[in-house]
Amino acid sequence: MKPAPFTYHRARTVPGAVGLLAELGDDAKVIAGGQSLVAMMNFRLARPEHLIDIARIPGLDTISLDGDALRVGALVTHHAVETADLGPGFRVLSDAMRWVGHLPIRTRGTVGGSLAHADATAEWCLLAVLLDAGIIVEGPAGRREIPAAEFFQGVFTTALEPDELIVEVVFPRAAPRAALTEFAERQGDFAIVAAAVDLDGPRIVLGGVAPVPLRVPDAEAALAGGAEPAEVGEAAAAAIDVRDEPGVSAHYRRGLTRTLVARACEEAAAR
Repeated sequence: MKPAPFTYHRARTVPGAVGLLAELGDDAKVIAGGQSLVAMMNFRLARPEHLIDIARIPGLDTISLDGDALRVGALVTHHAVETADLGPGFRVLSDAMRWVGHLPIRTRGTVGGSLAHADATAEWCLLAVLLDAGIIVEGPAGRREIPAAEFFQGVFTTALEPDELIVEVVFPRAAPRAALTEFAERQGDFAIVAAAVDLDGPRIVLGGVAPVPLRVPDAEAALAGGAEPAEVGEAAAAAIDVRDEPGVSAHYRRGLTRTLVARACEEAAAR
């Protein structure tokens, strides 16, 4: 299929992109790598009248350490993170990129695009919540920081205002003992369940079991109390509220949760 007709705009600066968003309103969508949006447009699931291309805005494609924090520009690709030397403190980010689609997708898709799309199984969404990331956005009133815990508000829904643009993600602390793992029917497919664990939080975040990335306090308490990985997985599986869906039963999803949380705990401990 082909997308519905649209008008293309190329933004050359962040203020220029923000101005277009303010002018065009809900009829506009931002595109960078286009790995999610273009597919939705081709299936007519998204029909923006205007596309604002931000891919060539300078200064949004850098990765840098700022004291204890890691700053990742919105236009940084998944592959750039995968191949970057982030050191042991942020190894979980580069390691997690192996789960993102296939290489052509990773070389085009961007960090900011993944967060803005807000798929609850997306690796960047889980990682942002796991590591207390701050999502830096810019709008007509200037820049503000949205905590990842407040950014994801529902299915494909975020705290972004219609005239705001993600410009950067700040991971404020290292997580040398953290891991993310997931299960999909085929390599590169969307995950049925994903699990991310930071042993030093301790923090456990699940994808695929709720409309947004979900922390599991009961499992975190078990982890803090010294429970074995299998016991932590049991606690996570018992805590989620899932229902049967076409092709995936609640029992199956709980089983995946149990296994993946335990596996993520083991991988994090092996760091």
